[in-house]
Amino acid sequence: MNLFEAFKKTDKQVAGHGSRNIQVLKDVLENFDGEEESDHYGSGKIINDFQNKMARYLGKESAVFFPSGTMAQQIALRIWCDEKGMKKVAYHPLSHVEIHEQDGLKELHQIESVLLADKNSVIGLEDVVQMEETISCLLLELPQREIGGQLPDYQTLVDISNHCREKGIKLHLDGARLLEVLPYYQKTAAEVCRLFDSVYISVYKGIGGIAGAILAGDQEFTEKSKVWKRRHGGDLISLYPYIISADYYFNQRSEKMKQYFEEAKELASLYNQCHAVSTLPKVPVSNMFHVHFTAKKEEVEQILISIYEATGIGLTGYTKGIDDQGCYFEVSIGDNYSDVANENLKEVFKMLDEKMKQI
Repeated sequence: MNLFEAFKKTDKQVAGHGSRNIQVLKDVLENFDGEEESDHYGSGKIINDFQNKMARYLGKESAVFFPSGTMAQQIALRIWCDEKGMKKVAYHPLSHVEIHEQDGLKELHQIESVLLADKNSVIGLEDVVQMEETISCLLLELPQREIGGQLPDYQTLVDISNHCREKGIKLHLDGARLLEVLPYYQKTAAEVCRLFDSVYISVYKGIGGIAGAILAGDQEFTEKSKVWKRRHGGDLISLYPYIISADYYFNQRSEKMKQYFEEAKELASLYNQCHAVSTLPKVPVSNMFHVHFTAKKEEVEQILISIYEATGIGLTGYTKGIDDQGCYFEVSIGDNYSDVANENLKEVFKMLDEKMKQI
């Protein structure tokens, strides 16, 4: 049995909101008026109401629902490049647009990227100020997922925003997990988004909807984004399953992000008490973090499988090897965590500590 199979057989899983299956939609439909008309090619009450709700939440003039964040962000950067007449943008070396989109930004839009900061650090003010290239737009990802969900401090965001406005650089927020960082910043979404010209948020990651994204900004920007959405094939005849699930789970979970944040810190402390195990960051700044092991991937997976079989509690379904001597995995806290009894969780980590000492 491999790690994923063993994980799927556990009775309780520590991270996330649960399996992504059709129950997500079933729960929504049981609480929905089936007589309401669906959206139709990007128009209609069901999509307009949700877009307006998200615009208010993010403190922006307007918002547009997209079937994917990949589509939304490429379009946002294209709009800002066209406005300035320069196809060059800057972002972190491990940004989603750079490493997970098959060079879509470059191949579809011929936009050149400028990579800022060391890959293991977040972008700081000095990285932006010392940039030699002239760019149309700077993208900041909050949190920076590939390095454990690290964040710049809030004053750094303010300083970068002020610098960009002084220099005529548009500032775009990759806020796929924006809601998850608000407890750390102790700010509202609107307060954070005020620093940015355009904002993307995911409606399936921390929120737990089926799929989709919101792109927000001023009215002129979002009207342009609708044209590009049609060009990208994103105006499906109807998107209502995505929209109603996004709205349903936003209402359920947007106010629980502080709980998830506190639980992430609690869980990280348990990992950090185990031999040859550490988290990045050591103290999480959102509901997500990475767990690193100074042991081979195969050894760690066998230990995890044995713990799952003994306790019925799953920590992760995968690990990623870093080199011959280490591996890691990502943790994102959601509704599942509070379902695991504290005494059972402590037993899991007692076993993990003991078994790691035996390697």
